[in-house]
Amino acid sequence: MQPGIGNKKSYFNELGFKKTIDELIKQIAGLYLKDQIPWMVGYSGGKDSSACLQLMWKTLEYLKKNNKKLKPLYVITTDTLVENPIVSSWVKGSLHSLETSAKEQGLPIFPNLLIPNIKETFWVNLIGKGYPAPRRKFRWCTERMKIRPSDRFLRKLAAESGEAILVVGSRKAESSNRLASIKKFEEKSVRKNFTPHINLSNVFSFLPIKNWTNDDVWLYLLQEECPWGIQNKDLLSMYKGATDGGECPLVIDTSTPSCGDSRFGCWVCTLVKKDRSMAAMVQNDDEKSWMEPLMQLRNELDEHNHDKRDFRRLSGNVQLFVKDDEHSVPGPYTKNNRELWLAHLLKAQSIIRKNPKLPEDLKTIELISQEELNEIRRIWFYEKLEIEDTLPRICDKEAKGQYHFEPLEDSHVFDYDILKILKETCEGDEMFFELARGLLEVERKYYKSNRRSGLFDEFENIFKKSFYKDKTDAIEYAREKKKVKSQATPDVLQTGTDDI
Repeated sequence: MQPGIGNKKSYFNELGFKKTIDELIKQIAGLYLKDQIPWMVGYSGGKDSSACLQLMWKTLEYLKKNNKKLKPLYVITTDTLVENPIVSSWVKGSLHSLETSAKEQGLPIFPNLLIPNIKETFWVNLIGKGYPAPRRKFRWCTERMKIRPSDRFLRKLAAESGEAILVVGSRKAESSNRLASIKKFEEKSVRKNFTPHINLSNVFSFLPIKNWTNDDVWLYLLQEECPWGIQNKDLLSMYKGATDGGECPLVIDTSTPSCGDSRFGCWVCTLVKKDRSMAAMVQNDDEKSWMEPLMQLRNELDEHNHDKRDFRRLSGNVQLFVKDDEHSVPGPYTKNNRELWLAHLLKAQSIIRKNPKLPEDLKTIELISQEELNEIRRIWFYEKLEIEDTLPRICDKEAKGQYHFEPLEDSHVFDYDILKILKETCEGDEMFFELARGLLEVERKYYKSNRRSGLFDEFENIFKKSFYKDKTDAIEYAREKKKVKSQATPDVLQTGTDDI
C-alpha cells in the first residue's frame, strides 16, 4: 500500500529504514546509469528537496565506490530576489558547502542559482511598471520569477542533450491537490518511473520520495548526516521557528501552491492573507525582530489598492466594470504611489541595516539591487516619459550612499527644475501636465533625428492617454463609448478584471 494524503503509514514500515534507503539508492542508480541523459535536482533548501538532493548525492557516492562512470548532476535553485532573508541565507550557504564538498570528494555535482531576468523581477514590475501587488486572479509573479528561470535552464540543457531528467521532491502526502496532481501526471506517463514535465516535452520528472510521509522525510534527514556538511538539525530548528507546513517547493507550474501558503516563501507574498512563517519567526525569536519592517511593508502591499492605482489601464485605455458604469477598472500604480513604494522599500532597508540584531552575514542586505533600480529608472524615464528623473533623488534621501547613478542623457533640456516650472504653469492640472510633458519629450527625442517616422504615432498615443480633463471626464467618455458599442453589438460584453 502506498501512503497518500491522510495515510500515516510510513514508507519504511515494510523493509525497515536502512534497507528501504539502500534499495531506493540502488533503484535510482539503475535509472541514472541507463543512458547519458543529464539529471538535475530542484533544490529549494527545504526538507523535501534536501531529502532528494541527499539521496542523489548518496547515489553518486555508491556508484563511485563501485567504479561506475558518473555523469554531471546539476542542482538548480531559483532565487526570486524577494525570498525570506533567513531562508535565502541558509540556501546560499548550503549551495556554497555543496559546491566545495563535491569538488573535494570528486563528485560531478554542480549547483546553479537561478534568478529572474532583470525585466521580470518583483520590484521592476511593481515599482517600475506599476503592476499591482499579486492576487489569485492576477498572479503575475510566479510565471516571471519562478517558472521562467528554471524553464530556461531546463530547456537549454535538454536542447543540448535531447532530453533531461528533473528530480523533484513532490509528495502525495503534502496535500489533496498535490496527490491529485501527481496521479494525473502518472496517468500521462509514457516512460516507467518518470512523469512528463508540464511545460517541456523533452524533460521528464522523477519523484523519488513521492510516497513518503512528512515524518519519513524528517526521519531520513535526522538519521542520515548531510554529506555536504550542513546540519539538518539546523534545518529542523528553522522549521520549528515557523508555523506548521512545508517548505516553498521548486515551482514548475502555476498549479503549485503559492510559496506563501507553505513554510517559506517570498516575504512580499500577497497571495495569502498573512505570512505566517515570518510572523512566527519574529514572534518566536526576539533575535529575528529585525524583520518587522518587512512584515509591515508586506502588509501595506496587501491593503486595498484601488485608490493607489491609475483610472487608466497600462495601455492608456479606460475600461468600466460590467455591472458598474460609475467606476473604471483600476490600472497600474500611479506615479506618486510608485515613488512612495520605492521610498518605503528603501526606508525599510535602511532601518534593517541599522538594527543591532541583524545577523553578520546580512549586514549589507539589499532589498532591491542597483540593477533593478537602473531598470526602474529606465522605465520611468523612457517608457513612461517621466523625465523628472526622480529615482536618484529618492534613493539619495532614503538610502544615502548605498546606490550610485550616472546621467541618462548627456544634456537633457527638460531637467527637474524646468519641469517643476511647467507643472506650476499647469496650475495643478495633472492631466494637462502629463500631456505637455509627454509631447515635449517626444519632440525632444526626435529633434536631431534624420528620420522622424513614428513621431506622429507617438504623439497620437500620448493624446489618447492624456486628453481627458480628469478621471470623471474619462469615465464619462468610456461610458458613451461602451453604450455605442453595446448598441452596435449587443451580445458583446466588456469584462472587468484585476489585471492592468
